[in-house]
Amino acid sequence: MRIARVFTAFALVGALGACMSSDPASRASTAPDGLGLPGEGQIVAIEPRYAIKDVTVRVPETLKVSEANLYYPIADIVWRGDPRGNRYEQIKAIFDTAAAQATAGMNAGQAVNVEIEVTRFHAQTEKTRYSVGGTFSMHFLMTVRDAATGAIIDGPREVDADTPAAGGEQALAEEAQGLTAKVVVTARLTEVIAAELSRPVLVSAPPQLAAN
Repeated sequence: MRIARVFTAFALVGALGACMSSDPASRASTAPDGLGLPGEGQIVAIEPRYAIKDVTVRVPETLKVSEANLYYPIADIVWRGDPRGNRYEQIKAIFDTAAAQATAGMNAGQAVNVEIEVTRFHAQTEKTRYSVGGTFSMHFLMTVRDAATGAIIDGPREVDADTPAAGGEQALAEEAQGLTAKVVVTARLTEVIAAELSRPVLVSAPPQLAAN
């Protein structure tokens, strides 16, 4: 189930990018009504709020990195999804990829530049991943600026992109199918960045969809 969910996230983000040109497509999820229940005959359409001209990602080197193989190192950056090396550069590369995927089709609306500053990227150590599992804890500050004037339109505000992290046999099974930690965190960040730069719109579902 979790494997299907993450690959579905990639598919949804890909579809989002493909439809964000002139005719925003509807996401196949039911819109909640005021009671938090599915709204009958309604779905959520996702539209870009901006035309994204540039995305800048910053990973401050003031963030503390830990390479300790403990269950929960006290640090800002814990990452084992790449070979040991410059963790700041590795995390930036992940965010760069996710941001590019998330904003690929965002070309409608006010022209803006987006700034992302990572404040936390606490993934799993080897000990945690191959035993109890846990959470990929990913936080960042997002600022949206007018591309022409540099004026701040939104932010800076903190965005929480936490997502469950498999452990033990489940982690091994997922990795055997190509669902590595890097795939999971990139998919999650792509999904969250796309959502933060889009707006949901309630629309009436076609009769056949509403009937389902």
